[in-house]
Amino acid sequence: MEEDEIKGKGKQIKGQVREEVGKLTGDKTEQVKGKIEQAEGKVQEEFGKLKGKAKDLAEDD
Repeated sequence: MEEDEIKGKGKQIKGQVREEVGKLTGDKTEQVKGKIEQAEGKVQEEFGKLKGKAKDLAEDD
């Protein structure tokens, strides 16, 4: 598992928490920031997966 995958997952969880806190407090800005953080985390996670696949392919050659 690539470092970016782990960091991306963490960012997604942090974003979910932030969004939920925003919902509980009625803070729309925090809700949106949480959703953005989740999206960033998903992109970072997928990037890490691609890096891992690229390394695997390079090792096969």
